[in-house]
Amino acid sequence: MRLSTQEFWVTDGDIRLYVYRKQAIDKKSRRPVLLLSHGSSVSSVPSFDLRVPGRSDVSMMDYFARRGFDVWTFDCEGYGKSSRTGGNNNIARGVFDLQKVAAFIQRKTGEPRLFLFGESSGALRAGGFAQQFPEQVSGLAMASLSYMGTGSSTLSQRKEQLQFFQTHDRRPRDRDMITSIFTRDKAGTYDPAVPEALANMELAIPDNETVPTGTYLDMVTILPVLDPKKNTVPTIIVRGEYDGIATESDVLDYFRNIACSEREYRLVAGATHALGLGNKRLVAWEAIASFFESGRSSS
Repeated sequence: MRLSTQEFWVTDGDIRLYVYRKQAIDKKSRRPVLLLSHGSSVSSVPSFDLRVPGRSDVSMMDYFARRGFDVWTFDCEGYGKSSRTGGNNNIARGVFDLQKVAAFIQRKTGEPRLFLFGESSGALRAGGFAQQFPEQVSGLAMASLSYMGTGSSTLSQRKEQLQFFQTHDRRPRDRDMITSIFTRDKAGTYDPAVPEALANMELAIPDNETVPTGTYLDMVTILPVLDPKKNTVPTIIVRGEYDGIATESDVLDYFRNIACSEREYRLVAGATHALGLGNKRLVAWEAIASFFESGRSSS
């Protein structure tokens, strides 16, 4: 199946947000729109359309485009190819960026509702958008989610850098930091070629040696930023067995209190926080696609 890509810019005053689209080359049918929200440390295209030499199965955008979705993603303000600003680009700002990009996609496609996926802090952005604009969301998928943060080994380590996050809008983000996303939770859960390709692709973007501190600061100071009782959209939560960003009880606390009865929780054995690029990524993608396609999360 042949796929096409397009690039766009969404302008908000002096800020330009980079937007990227992938879909099958077939103009005969309308496709459900899927918008992907990246995490705190890697921008959109490396996260969701990664190219690994000798591999053809590591792009989430390829997978969902072949399943019939019109797949979009974008760089939040301060990330990737989007504008750099003086702010720390926290979770609330990411929800605002999602709002701007969703409105652009709706104008471009004519589709008033979309499916939404977010990973890690991207899940918090996606969940925040769904809370504020449920009428625009057909279904929500959240991966590598943290809710209250209680008992999180990863967040405990980040708290040690709290003073830096409070006094700096951006933090250094080098190759070692990117590859640590894969190594910090559990050995043997990823192909070593994947984090190297991810770091290569991310660091090839000009002026991209640092990323905003806002999401890290929020996750160690103001959790929870989501209220499951205000989540009224069909929702699937996908979690890796060894994800240090949150305990399973923390994630299940959010899941059990979602206001919408159309909800699903999927624990992926042998997976970590790097769920979308680890060895069990296809298990996670299949669970999300099946949930979206089931009719439970339709408009």
